[in-house]
Amino acid sequence: MEASTCKQDVLQRKKNAVLVDGVILNGPITDSKAGEKFVEEACKIIMEEIIQKADDVTEKVCEWRDPETLKKILDLEMRDTGESHQKLLQLCQDVIQYSVKTNHPRFFNQLYAGIDYYSLVARFITEALNPSVYTYEVSPVFLLVEEAVIKKMIEFIGWEEGDGIFNPGGSVSNMYAMNLARYKFCPEIKEKGLSGLPRLVLFTSEECHYSMKKAASFLGIGTENVYFVKTDERGKMIPEELEKQVQRARKEGSAPFLVCATAGTTVLGAFDPLDKIADICEKYDLWLHVDASWGGSALISRKHRRLLRGIQRADSVAWNPHKMLLAGIQCCALLVKDNSGLLKKCYSAKAAYLFQQDKFYDVSYDTGDKSIQCSRRPDAFKFWLMWKALGTTGLEERVNRALALARYLVEEIKKREGFQLLLEPEYANVCFWYIPPSLRKMEDGPEFWQKLHRVAPVVKERMMKKGSMMLGYQPNQGKVNFFRQVVISPQTPPR
Repeated sequence: MEASTCKQDVLQRKKNAVLVDGVILNGPITDSKAGEKFVEEACKIIMEEIIQKADDVTEKVCEWRDPETLKKILDLEMRDTGESHQKLLQLCQDVIQYSVKTNHPRFFNQLYAGIDYYSLVARFITEALNPSVYTYEVSPVFLLVEEAVIKKMIEFIGWEEGDGIFNPGGSVSNMYAMNLARYKFCPEIKEKGLSGLPRLVLFTSEECHYSMKKAASFLGIGTENVYFVKTDERGKMIPEELEKQVQRARKEGSAPFLVCATAGTTVLGAFDPLDKIADICEKYDLWLHVDASWGGSALISRKHRRLLRGIQRADSVAWNPHKMLLAGIQCCALLVKDNSGLLKKCYSAKAAYLFQQDKFYDVSYDTGDKSIQCSRRPDAFKFWLMWKALGTTGLEERVNRALALARYLVEEIKKREGFQLLLEPEYANVCFWYIPPSLRKMEDGPEFWQKLHRVAPVVKERMMKKGSMMLGYQPNQGKVNFFRQVVISPQTPPR
């Protein structure tokens, strides 16, 4: 009886089928029940293999395989017919197994680490909703959230008012700031382009993020017009050297327009002297941008915000909550002191199909025209939900704990034979050399440093192949390869 009814249903659907170009338009598109089951089983794998193992120090940080081997394991080929759900779930398992566990207690490789559960849930929500943050009509909640978060971040910088937007990375925020500073200097560039402009010059430190060179190249300013200012032994920009460079550029007939200071350099964690740099910017009428992508989160801490003294004098600030605060990649804001609509004037294209001015609601909430993107992720939401969960006090504790862990590590390094600090850190970047027994009695000289230069890559290779730890290394300013350990994860115990 049941089989007969089912057959009748099929015949009825065929009879009522709407057929266009050989496609049945009113037939089933996807099997919703099977899809829901797949999501449920995949979420179980995520919970068991990632979230529940996040603080397990006995797990491997990574399961190293060379590229050719990994290609075979993952079965990367995409075929004409789809794979079974069982095969797809196994692929999910494989992807997790052979990916680096950035939430592992011994992942110290980058300026981000650890897992924040509230931010993670926020990402699940936004992935499921699949919003794009450009107009209030399609993203009402997330536009209001972004506005609230930007307002709060502006307060911590010390501005009475301002503007801002979340971007896909600190590098993009730096590029936005560079272009905004140029637009403020010569607004006609938006319509007339580069022709007829004087030679524009910007200034940044030798220890700045490499995105400054990329931005200058991308924007047509040219990397030769990025003047790199000398830094002291701690990696901080020397203000006197900055002023010399500005004066030099003016004598050459160039047009200085921007200074980019850094609050928390990538390698050494140095903070440029912002007040003194701001004095020079005011003297020569230069836009001051502070790349606080890494160090900006210290503003949350009453104990450590002194590191950014003078940041309230900046014209723009890049700040990445996905780093020290663990908001999850990517979560990056460009904040601007100007509140006259400069961002929108610089970037707007007034697309008539998106930003109609005769909508039934307040169109000032359609903030997407401040961005060079059209589609844009609601990155502020994960920071907002985390902030709601932890409160400002909880975020402050996160910063304070990270810097206390760094101090603890420094003291442990001092006690141990074969370890030598590069310098006393002022932030969470702990830089040191490991000197193996074979070199400990060797006389200090060119041969010693040449051999020591080869140590860090070998040690890192062994750690990664064993899966025991991930730690960054690099040469810097004439110094041979040294390790940089960044301890920020709440999952990392002191031992």
